Amino acid sequence: MEKSEKKQPMIRIRGANENNLKSVDLDIPRNQFIVFTGLSGSGKSSLAFDTIYAEGQRRYMESLSSYARQFLGQMEKPDVESIEGLPPAISIDQKSTNRNPRSTVGTVTEIYDYFRLLYARVGTVHCPKCGKVIKKQTVDQMVDAIMQLPDRTKIQLLAPVVRGRKGTHAKLLEKAKKSGYVRVRIDGNMYELSEEIALEKNIKHNIEIVVDRLVVKEGIEKRLTDSLENVLSLADGLAFVEVIDGELLRFSQSFACPDCGVSVDEIEPRSFSFNNPFGACPDCYGLGYKMEFDVELMIPDPSLSILDGAITVTGWQSCTDKGSFTRAILDALAKEYQFDLATPFQDYPEEIKHVIIHGTDGKVLKVHYKGQRGEGVYDVAFEGLIRNVERRYRETGSDTMKQEYESFMRITPCKTCKGQRLKKEALAVTVGDKNIYEVTSLSIEKLQEFMEKLTLTKQQELIGKQILKEIRARIRFLMDVGLDYLTLARATGTLSGGEAQRIRLATQIGSGLVGVAYILDEPSIGLHQRDNDKLLNTLRNLRDLGNTLIVVEHDEDTMFAADCIVDIGPGAGEHGGKVVAVGNAQEIMACPDSVTGQYLSGAKKIPVPSVRKKPTGWLKVVGAAENNLKNINVDFPLGVMTCVTGVSGSGKSSLVNEILYKHLAKTLNRARTIPGKHKDIVGMEQLDKVIAIDQSPIGRTPRSNPATYTGVFDQIRDLFAATQDAKARGYKKGRFSFNVKGGRCEACSGDGILKIEMHFLPDVYVPCEVCGGKRYNRETLEVKYKGKSIYDVLNMTVEEALGFFDSIPFIKRKIQTLYDVGLSYIRLGQPSTELSGGEAQRIKLATELSKRSTGRTIYILDEPTTGLHFADVHKLIEILQRLAEGGNTVVVIEHNLDVIKTADYIIDIGPEGGDKGGTVIAKGTPEEVAKAEKSYTGKYVKKYL
Repeated sequence: MEKSEKKQPMIRIRGANENNLKSVDLDIPRNQFIVFTGLSGSGKSSLAFDTIYAEGQRRYMESLSSYARQFLGQMEKPDVESIEGLPPAISIDQKSTNRNPRSTVGTVTEIYDYFRLLYARVGTVHCPKCGKVIKKQTVDQMVDAIMQLPDRTKIQLLAPVVRGRKGTHAKLLEKAKKSGYVRVRIDGNMYELSEEIALEKNIKHNIEIVVDRLVVKEGIEKRLTDSLENVLSLADGLAFVEVIDGELLRFSQSFACPDCGVSVDEIEPRSFSFNNPFGACPDCYGLGYKMEFDVELMIPDPSLSILDGAITVTGWQSCTDKGSFTRAILDALAKEYQFDLATPFQDYPEEIKHVIIHGTDGKVLKVHYKGQRGEGVYDVAFEGLIRNVERRYRETGSDTMKQEYESFMRITPCKTCKGQRLKKEALAVTVGDKNIYEVTSLSIEKLQEFMEKLTLTKQQELIGKQILKEIRARIRFLMDVGLDYLTLARATGTLSGGEAQRIRLATQIGSGLVGVAYILDEPSIGLHQRDNDKLLNTLRNLRDLGNTLIVVEHDEDTMFAADCIVDIGPGAGEHGGKVVAVGNAQEIMACPDSVTGQYLSGAKKIPVPSVRKKPTGWLKVVGAAENNLKNINVDFPLGVMTCVTGVSGSGKSSLVNEILYKHLAKTLNRARTIPGKHKDIVGMEQLDKVIAIDQSPIGRTPRSNPATYTGVFDQIRDLFAATQDAKARGYKKGRFSFNVKGGRCEACSGDGILKIEMHFLPDVYVPCEVCGGKRYNRETLEVKYKGKSIYDVLNMTVEEALGFFDSIPFIKRKIQTLYDVGLSYIRLGQPSTELSGGEAQRIKLATELSKRSTGRTIYILDEPTTGLHFADVHKLIEILQRLAEGGNTVVVIEHNLDVIKTADYIIDIGPEGGDKGGTVIAKGTPEEVAKAEKSYTGKYVKKYL
């Protein structure tokens, strides 16, 4: 019998040589869930993003017309011989989140667009002033409403012609009399139009002309309709119907509030967009906040006097100097208002502080000033510190100065819209008794409840059926990827890499594409083990639709869930770039060469420390209440490694980054930051500096490299300047820098490469033909140390340099730390733009390790295991333990269980994300936390101990 099995379609890659890949040949199955793994820097991303994604993207672009292509920019062809069977590729990585302050979770997922449509089509319009419901009514509807009154009811129809306007209105009354009307009601009193009516000119009046008086009974409909039409034409679409000795009914033909006279424009979707002038709050242009100068930042330490430098804002630092103009102004203020500049700022009475900060309210002072052109007395009306600095900020043309001033500003909610970003008319429209801002401020979980319970009228249901279906589906996708604690109003700039990536994932599932290759970069970052299953289900759904998933990942749950694992290695950098093993988790574990397999099978393990270090002291955060923290007190142990854990959105970052780091940075490092909401931090005298180590690049340009960042390049240049050759030629150390004139090649200004701009083609980078890419001129390169020029030294890997500088202890020490943190493969002169996030982070750690420790430093790391393989995590933990051994304190925010199990102390925040988080649910050694009932972290870490 013949096999009727379909042949499994494959993606066939031949001869991939991007970055460090060594002519890789690989076949991967299509429409399956594939994980690429391997050491940090082994070439996973080069294969997944720079080869497969780049080629898939480029082929799609090539299929477009040349006209369309000119707008898209050019895609470079990756260094690969051939790829067959490649579907169109979509990349979901961490970098591409929008940092624009206008971008929110709602706008990125497009849920907000559907909400705008929903509110414009089925929203109930209220008056922005008094909150009453406003309806549009036709004359027929008004007649029907009046006929509903009980039989024999006496009514009179009034035309409100003047509403709250000053004047005698004589012409208007004259005209009404000529038109044949008899009675008029002015400010609630009836008058005959035939009498002499003299109105007070400067008082606001309300005038209603009595058009008709009727008794409600059958058969008056025609007369009522005629009279109503007259009323509406007299009073611009408004009509009052007064029941004699009863209530007043108000009717309006347009969206206008009959009470306040506020008319509302036609409601359309753009009225709800804060990125459109039709909807945005006119004061903050729809941003919801303003940048304003803050006194706390301008006068950071009010216990100092002005003479001791209490005022630190740019342009006023000179006021401590006797001969400056700013000092002359302050002297004049002191004389006029009788206060002393030597008094601490906090001891001044309120009115003196007001004068200094907000000015003299136009009162002119005589300022005595002796300048370079002689002395004189000037008349100055002092505008106050804030206005003075605001004016300088506006008038300066220099960007550097603008940035300098901005460091004294803080973001405050806009006073007009109270941070709601929209005009008050838009905020007065409700669906289910909530306006659009209130709905977007609900957490996704609460929003889902609200949407389920939403009850609409028959007509609203018909109009909104499609829209509601879309909204509910998209909210469900966000719930599925574990983002139930976010709100739609949250700015995308404040999301972590993993959150942003999962939002884009949810958006992609919503689009329901089929036959695409999705390439993801570590989607599990920032996700607690508990939510991992949700993410994996989402990924399986994408695959089951008929898509290929290529995920670059180090998470073991993901590997076990994958259909196929590609292990790239065996080492990193120069030692990597080959495919070590391909297969499912079982097959990888059986492969003896695969480091990943050894960690998966448990042959290699990260050991649990036999003893936990004891704290040397405590740092106490009191009353933490930033974001969702519930006014909690948290004790951080000093001299040990502490892990702050908890599910996503529970408040870890608010506690550590917003409160702990910013407060310590402000106090210990004199940084200009404003910490999150809390009362105090006790015990800071035990520390002398705080250092945050993140994964941001060590430099933005190719000129920065590991040698310059760690400071070892200075010492290497000193060494070259001390050689016989250099002394004979009279070279100083500056001669060996590629950043200053002298020793560098001037043709490429020391870059080693030239950028040639091409139209319609990608920019081409070519090595500089003068120096051949060596960055230095010939004379400099002739100076040799142990037979190597400065260029040769920059081209060495850390491993080679370690042997080369063996006899020079102070250089060797710095290079040794780079080697210890697992960066043996990077070149000393490797441009920082070519380093991965994990590598940049480890260079920072190495720099810290190579410094002489005071034992009083606190290091703060936010998810340092991002992008790290099991073997790299192993090294990282050793480094962190080394940092803590010198008596320093390490605080880590982490989801990685290997890091958590090796910590000396755990602070678990939760129990859930968003509003349901923000309290400490467990603390102590990992063994103690494992016993805690309510702690999710405890449950997962138990298996590892």
